[in-house]
Amino acid sequence: METGVTLTCTWGRAPLVASDAPQVAYLLVEAQASAVAEKAPLNFCLVLDRSGSMQGAKLAALKEATRRVIDTLTPQDIVSIVLFDDTVQTLVPATFATDRDALKAQVDAIEEAGGTAMSGGMAAGIVELRKHHDPGRVSAMLLLTDGQTWGDEDRCRALAQELARDHVRVTALGLGAEWNEKLLDDIADATGGLSDYIADPSQITTFFQHAVRMAQGTIAQDARLLLRLVRGATPRAVYRANPIIANLGYQPIGDSEIAVRLGAIETDAPSSVIVDMMVPAREAGVFRVAQAELHYTPVGGSEQVIKQDILLEFVAEPAKAAYDSRVMNLVEKVTAFKLQTRALAEAEAGNVSGATQKLRAAATRLLDLGELELAQKVAEQAEQLDQGQAMSAERQKELRYATRRLTQKLEE
Repeated sequence: METGVTLTCTWGRAPLVASDAPQVAYLLVEAQASAVAEKAPLNFCLVLDRSGSMQGAKLAALKEATRRVIDTLTPQDIVSIVLFDDTVQTLVPATFATDRDALKAQVDAIEEAGGTAMSGGMAAGIVELRKHHDPGRVSAMLLLTDGQTWGDEDRCRALAQELARDHVRVTALGLGAEWNEKLLDDIADATGGLSDYIADPSQITTFFQHAVRMAQGTIAQDARLLLRLVRGATPRAVYRANPIIANLGYQPIGDSEIAVRLGAIETDAPSSVIVDMMVPAREAGVFRVAQAELHYTPVGGSEQVIKQDILLEFVAEPAKAAYDSRVMNLVEKVTAFKLQTRALAEAEAGNVSGATQKLRAAATRLLDLGELELAQKVAEQAEQLDQGQAMSAERQKELRYATRRLTQKLEE
């Protein structure tokens, strides 16, 4: 598959005013697909919870969403479906998605039963994915559960490491309020995938379709960003901006280099990060602050490398300094995410005052961003905490995952 990737680096404010002291600067680094000759075929496995708690509207919505996934696949795609409760059933062994009606008939026969043991479903899914493991295919797992798994969290995490070694990205979805978000986050993070919260069964189709589109749009994998900084330039934090907001942290390499894992590159949206850094004092002029180096592997191809010098202009006249509205909008969304994340941590630790303060600050940021509904929910939660009411598990998940999706709009 012929692909092209572009690397773009944009400062949140440029030029900067020349100064004899270091200054804070925000850098947006974007890896974007520039050309795609054809989409790579999929090796797609659905690992689905069919435990007793899925009965009724949940199971009906799950079946409909799975049928829609089958309709979205091409005859060149491989699909497999694994069901788990406290046992495991491979409903559809890995097969080409040619006879859609037969596949959907098997989905129609799904019935709920038993408890929840997710690791068995994941292990069976790995078996099916490995049957057609091919560098020319995009391998992905869609995992959905609505409950706590039975004491096999460590095995689930170990299986996620196996999936990562096989270059399988996991979309891990939790339905309702009773699942372990830390576990699903860990599974997704280990594989470079995404975890998310589905509040209502009627939304399952939307999230399933989004997962399929991500897999279908993947043109490169294992993208890694290396930043070589000049003397005096210091990173303070690195946050993913797209496809979701996340604190990536970074791996220091010596005194002047940092490495960040970007994961997959898709056609529909850039894979981007915001680097919060201190830049050294400079007089007026144009200076190189860093060099960006992007490593990525096109699907079915060999590793590619793109290098780009990152320049920053300094001017003597303050009036010439200007902000990039798109970059600063992303910075504001990341800030809202940081405030929300810290507020939830404060609430969990019992620091109601700190949690309330940060929630109100996050609500203000969200209001300024035009996220009116989410801002109202955050403000309401702040008031409830202030009045001595504990935050419910459902509300924690709702606010946490909604702020992560500030840069992403799911299509209905």
